[in-house]
Amino acid sequence: MCGIIGLVGRRGYHINQLLYDGLTVLQHRGQDAAGMMTENKGRYHLRKSNGLVKDVFYKRHMQNLLGSVGIGHVRYPTAGSSSAAEAQPFYVNYPFGISLAHNGNLTNAEEIKELLTGEYRRHVNTNSDSELLLNLLAMELHSRTHNLTIDGEFHVDVKTIFSSVAALHKQISGGYACVSLISRYGILAFRDPNGIRPLIFGSREVDGEKEWVVASESVAIHALGFEVERDVEPGEAIFLSSNGQIYTQQCAEETHHSPCIFEHVYFSRPDSIIDGISVYQARLNQGQRLAERILEQFPDHDIDAVIPVPDSGRYAALQMAGTLGVEYREGFVKNRYIGRTFIMPGQAMRKKSVRRKLNAIPHEFKGKNVLLVDDSIVRGTTSAQIVEMAREVGANKVYFASAAPPVRFPNVYGIDMPAVTEFIANDKTVDEIGEEIGADKLFYQTLEDLIEVTSINGDQSWDASCFNGEYVTGNVSQEYLDALEAARNDSAKTVNVLSDEIIGLHNDE
Repeated sequence: MCGIIGLVGRRGYHINQLLYDGLTVLQHRGQDAAGMMTENKGRYHLRKSNGLVKDVFYKRHMQNLLGSVGIGHVRYPTAGSSSAAEAQPFYVNYPFGISLAHNGNLTNAEEIKELLTGEYRRHVNTNSDSELLLNLLAMELHSRTHNLTIDGEFHVDVKTIFSSVAALHKQISGGYACVSLISRYGILAFRDPNGIRPLIFGSREVDGEKEWVVASESVAIHALGFEVERDVEPGEAIFLSSNGQIYTQQCAEETHHSPCIFEHVYFSRPDSIIDGISVYQARLNQGQRLAERILEQFPDHDIDAVIPVPDSGRYAALQMAGTLGVEYREGFVKNRYIGRTFIMPGQAMRKKSVRRKLNAIPHEFKGKNVLLVDDSIVRGTTSAQIVEMAREVGANKVYFASAAPPVRFPNVYGIDMPAVTEFIANDKTVDEIGEEIGADKLFYQTLEDLIEVTSINGDQSWDASCFNGEYVTGNVSQEYLDALEAARNDSAKTVNVLSDEIIGLHNDE
């Protein structure tokens, strides 16, 4: 999972600080690397490296990231290494000069790589499917503009850009939302035909000039002082020209709106609205429905307090306490200077980090029967240690609830869920999972309930593949899943902290 943003400001106004602020708001979507590309007077300026936004961009970098047009990216990798060389945005210098940042994952990346390196003789410098996307887009633009004569101005018809995106959709498969900076022309943004990964755009008017922003979540748009226009539709492309004009077109022959439901369970910020659905309200609904099911299964419960696992379990827990008629209490204090364990690349590192990340408040546990609530359970590493912590500070009984169903299948569209063999729910019943994490009783949301209460706007199709193994793109083979298993298991994960690389660009130090 990654976060992307693109900005077109008024002429003569540098948007580097807006990009920085937007990436900071999207930091929850990736803590592994960050990057920005801006254009000023026909010249690109790039800064990208491993680390948090605040650690990647210093004053000297910001002073060099000039221009009124730019894109940004925060990343965590979905497989393999997390080297600085794979930080985004990526860049190619022909045609025009194109930069691209991408959120998602291509499921036919190997086929695309063979096409690019074999038939088109393109050089691919990393293992990132985002670089493949960029090169394929460049090839499609080149094929439609190779006879174009440039006389100091760029006169590319927007229809040419949209037809290139249409050709792209026919060749790639998976979940993807992209922003691309085309030199001297503007920003292109597009979303996959299933709308799996989120993308939304907004605008504002300053001194009579229109400014535009496109980002992964609405919270970034609001935080920058823009007003949301709408979500980019599945298969749609939008083009934000350097002079403040917007163009839109549906570029996919067939679309089916099936966004990733895990965005509403875990990944997105609660103050975001995605595809018209409030993430906050969806999580409240999830908590209420799960509490109703607990009352059905455990009508004579002896729960004294509902305690969330911070942070994404908080909103479900708040609603559960009210529905169950028991106290809502904060029992864990989070150290906000420790990275999210879900993103960490090895089981040993995850185990080491949990107790540095959370600390229990003994007063809220001593002698009580507590219900701990989390958004989901993936490996179970964190859940088991949290249950253990509750018992250590005096809890009498420890019940555990997951606002999401059991995670039993890999996500192939851009979320770094582990290998199937590392899921705690793999080949286990609910009672067996509860026993493994040490809970006195374990409660899971059903998939049917999750879909119903998250579909706030009425009937909604979802990608819920990590819960049911049904992949909306329909072309995910067992061979592909086996390869993914090999790439995602803990023994395959490495962290390579490399120096910043300059790949034909000024990665301004």
